Amino acid sequence: MNNKIISSRNNNIDRHTIQVKDALQRITKYISPLPSEEVVLEDAFGRYLAVTVSADHPLPHFRRSGMDGFSIRAEDIRFATLDNPVILKVVDTIPSGSLPSCAISRGQASRTMTGAMVPEGANAVIMLEMTQELVEHGEPYIRITKSIPAGTNISDIGSELREGELVLKSGQKISAGEIALLASFGYDRVPVYRRPKAAIIATGSELLEIAEPLVPGKIRNSNLSMLAAQVKQYGGEPIALGTASDDIEEVSKLIDEAFQQADIVITTGGVSVGDYDIVSHIFSEWKQSVLFNKLAMRPGSVTSAALKDEKLILGLSGNPGACFVAFELLVRPVLLGMQGERKLFLPECTAYLANDFNKVNAYTRYVRGVCYTEGGKLFARQVGADQSAVVTSIKDANCLIVIPPGGQGLKAGEPISVLLLGGVKC
Repeated sequence: MNNKIISSRNNNIDRHTIQVKDALQRITKYISPLPSEEVVLEDAFGRYLAVTVSADHPLPHFRRSGMDGFSIRAEDIRFATLDNPVILKVVDTIPSGSLPSCAISRGQASRTMTGAMVPEGANAVIMLEMTQELVEHGEPYIRITKSIPAGTNISDIGSELREGELVLKSGQKISAGEIALLASFGYDRVPVYRRPKAAIIATGSELLEIAEPLVPGKIRNSNLSMLAAQVKQYGGEPIALGTASDDIEEVSKLIDEAFQQADIVITTGGVSVGDYDIVSHIFSEWKQSVLFNKLAMRPGSVTSAALKDEKLILGLSGNPGACFVAFELLVRPVLLGMQGERKLFLPECTAYLANDFNKVNAYTRYVRGVCYTEGGKLFARQVGADQSAVVTSIKDANCLIVIPPGGQGLKAGEPISVLLLGGVKC
């Protein structure tokens, strides 16, 4: 045997099983937002706001027409009917972006375009389709046969936001609506939390690079690319450091390099109890810095975490299914917390089990599943084989079905908890 390979079994690594919720508590103590940076507004989409934004002016800051129509006094047309039409003189035309040239007095109207300023004296805008335009003695008039209440089609000053009112909270994810608000308040550059850099290392002498031809006994390294995609999904910047063989010096060197480049380090493979599980041995040497090295969960019970230089390293299983699940449960909240997000954990809701689940385990199972609505109820069914090495079920999963430990299994129709993936909502 290569003397650089360490037998985890011979080193008697102590493993103490803890619950996933306890693991999350241990991790979240070390999560804090990264420093902020400024980006141009167009690049802020998908980032997390690093400041609280309050309205420095009311929105809108002038009385604004919501329609193409005529600004009028509602009291002038209070009794307007088909049999008793009201005739108003048009005294002004106000395009969007222009100021009224005069106020409205009794018996008058101003033609007002959508978004234009409503003139003083007017308290409603009647839409064009409700009027008939006339010309008498060379002067423009409108004929109105129906009344409208005061305030119709007018957005008052501050009707959306008052001056000083909270607009956006720090830590809020910036989507299209947030972009619109930031633009409305003059933020051409936006302070956002820096994206966390996540170094990813895959270990295992059985791994081939993606472009390499298959050979007996070896598999292509799918986890490295999958983890990089998951890091991007949650706002991080992946640094794929490649694949290391089952050599303790090689893996240790890559981990040291990873800590120099990244805010968080993720490994996949080598965390089990076999003779060639190098990452487990490295974790055991760190002793007091290990946060946990075994979880009461399936798949991925060997998932481990430690601190080094005040940075987190998470060791995930080499089995793709287990690697995927552990990332969603444990790495996702770290990445989000580094960007100021307050809602760190996967959304949880209740669904009805669509199929029997007869597998019984001493640990909680997180089964890759599909949530769907039928007859007004939320259902969840298992997708693919519930095995940690299975890859194909990952692409179809939009939830994790939480199967409690023990018992006799679950029957279709029973209520169960589901953790939602990829933006799915209850």
